[in-house]
Amino acid sequence: MKNSFARTVLFITSLLVLTGLACNIALPNPSEMLEDVPALVPTSGAPPILISQDLLSQQDALITLYQSVSPGVVSISVATELGGGQGSGFVYDSDGHIVTNYHVVQDATYIEVAFPSGDQAVGEVVGVDTDSDLAVIKVAVAPDVLVPMRLGDSDALQIGQYVVAIGNPFGLSGSMSVGIVSSVGRSLEGLNEDPQAGRPFTAGDIIQTDAAINPGNSGGPLLNLNGEVVGVNRAIRSFNFNDEGNTLNSGIGFAVSINIVKRVVPSLISEGSYDYPYLGVSSVSNLSLAEAQQRGLESTNGALISEVVSGGPADDAGVEPGDMIVGIDGRPIQNFDEMIAYLFTHKSPGDSVQLTIIRDGDEITIDLVLGARP
Repeated sequence: MKNSFARTVLFITSLLVLTGLACNIALPNPSEMLEDVPALVPTSGAPPILISQDLLSQQDALITLYQSVSPGVVSISVATELGGGQGSGFVYDSDGHIVTNYHVVQDATYIEVAFPSGDQAVGEVVGVDTDSDLAVIKVAVAPDVLVPMRLGDSDALQIGQYVVAIGNPFGLSGSMSVGIVSSVGRSLEGLNEDPQAGRPFTAGDIIQTDAAINPGNSGGPLLNLNGEVVGVNRAIRSFNFNDEGNTLNSGIGFAVSINIVKRVVPSLISEGSYDYPYLGVSSVSNLSLAEAQQRGLESTNGALISEVVSGGPADDAGVEPGDMIVGIDGRPIQNFDEMIAYLFTHKSPGDSVQLTIIRDGDEITIDLVLGARP
């Protein structure tokens, strides 16, 4: 082993001498070089792990993101007459307003907010929105405790984009999970019921993500990699339960888009409530091509109207069951969810819209004035 090593060093030294001569480079004495060569020491164990700089950069970015935004994420503990629960929220402004889900503070008799700084404060509900499951509570704390979070633009989200959820799952405050945007423009059932139809209204412009969301994450922020809030974590879809009967993450989570939050929260702070635009229609979901063809339609693209609420805006404008709404204000829509998302993020009660409708094979347009959800 020693002789082989010496021959290798001698060869390298000779090669360097020849190279130095060719390039007129002054080289150290070979004996000095040999003194600097470390001895070969047998090693044991696993070989060194090579980590790409790209991966290290991504890791550093996530660490920096967490350190930057986590001071603005809070844990919320709630007491009710029937027990209590936990949730998450985030600091909205320097006046002490905290955004969370309505279902986190629903029926609360006492609310306590805990900050990453260790400070705690009693929270007071100042406004709720049962349609999109949002609420605003207010706390009185020292100004340096409040770290308002930056709001992004959920219309700019792309499927496949990385997102981060931070919250209080199962009481584990300050927990972070990473995933992607799985879809945008989804809809869920709201917590507000249509008094005429007897069914829940639709909550629209929902973000779907596979970032781990579990009980206790509700109300916490969903963020892009710039540290901007793009959604408020609301719910998960799961068929798995723990021993306490709580649903467990299965890779399908939902968050209220921040563009909905930016329209709703200022009204909750100033008025205590928010009015959503109202069409007064119900739509067939998951329409198959065979069903569309039976109705004389060439495509499933659009919102097939199954019911028109009597006396509602759509009824007054002449919309009929069986109409296929394929566009709104000149924008084509593929389904009911897209139409609701557009209305929620761009329109208000009293605004006018133009519907493009396929009726009996013909394309017609109908103008109507939006009402407010009852």
